[in-house]
Amino acid sequence: MDNKGIGRYDLSKFCAVLAANTEFPWVSKLNSMARQASAERAWSAIARFFDNCKKSKPGKKGFPKFKKEQTHSSVEYKTCGWRLDDDRRYITFTDGFKAGTFKLWGTRDLHFYQLKQFKRVRVVRRADGYYAQFCIDQKRIEKREPTGKTIGIDVGITLFYTDSNGETVANPRHLRKSEKSLKRLQRRLSKTKKSSNNRVKFRNKLARLHLKVSRQRKDFAVKTARCVVKSNDLVVYEDLQVRNMVKNHHLAKSISDVSWSLFREWVEYFGKVFGVVTVAVPPHYTSQNCSYCGQVVKKTLSTRTHICPHCGHTQDRDWNAARNILEKGLSTAGHVGTNASGDIDLCMGGETPPSKSSRGKRKPKE
Repeated sequence: MDNKGIGRYDLSKFCAVLAANTEFPWVSKLNSMARQASAERAWSAIARFFDNCKKSKPGKKGFPKFKKEQTHSSVEYKTCGWRLDDDRRYITFTDGFKAGTFKLWGTRDLHFYQLKQFKRVRVVRRADGYYAQFCIDQKRIEKREPTGKTIGIDVGITLFYTDSNGETVANPRHLRKSEKSLKRLQRRLSKTKKSSNNRVKFRNKLARLHLKVSRQRKDFAVKTARCVVKSNDLVVYEDLQVRNMVKNHHLAKSISDVSWSLFREWVEYFGKVFGVVTVAVPPHYTSQNCSYCGQVVKKTLSTRTHICPHCGHTQDRDWNAARNILEKGLSTAGHVGTNASGDIDLCMGGETPPSKSSRGKRKPKE
């Protein structure tokens, strides 16, 4: 804000200036690579803001914000400033703060990885304690038997998703189930005195409940996405613009609670892990078109049954949309412009594509 035109390397040089400044004595105690990691994270936020401005992204451009110590406390170390014991159950921080040795609680077996694979460690503060996040150089690839099945997924609010086979998954509604407890804690927090111990206690209780809801969403999204990817060879879903959809104040809370974007991220991740093709198709007219004859049948959100006046086809609205999504995915799989991931053959007809391009050779100059 004060120095326009600065770049990434200017921020890195400024870390040494801050370490020598007597106004911030704690900076000199911090590990040098931890200071560099903080500068990298700050520059990534600045670069993302500039990139959104250049692309004329609609809405807010994501102006960088100062993080609050109470809710976003974290420090990231690279290859020095920390050390793992031989049993991989204790971590020791060796920078100027002299934090000491801490025991690691978790289910991950760190003996599975070599010490040279640990690239970074980030200490993150959550409402229920501190966590150590390890960045490990490891390529994850898992084998699976081909099933020969394809699936189209239509996500919704009434049901979490309906696939092209007519199978449905119920919406867990994690936030709605915890909303009564959240409101009660929020009222208790608003009645406490600022800077009091009572306010700190109720703020921590409220933060713990919010953390539980977010973990419930993630756990459900991970398990559901893994099950979908492992049981199919092609997964097709809608390329929804959730940022624009939450502008509807009547549905914003329900859309945020169902977490479509989180589910899509894990579907794409497991697609790369298991070598399954995942394709995102445009959502236009997937709910309006008839999956049997292709004619447009106008419907409102309250109309839950698709009845085609042209061919007489009657089907559940979401099931009809899922079949249209799968048809779009099969017609565009492997083409330019689709978000496809996976290393398996995309040729559904069994033909092998030519190894060389069909483009003609350039004529020699005369």
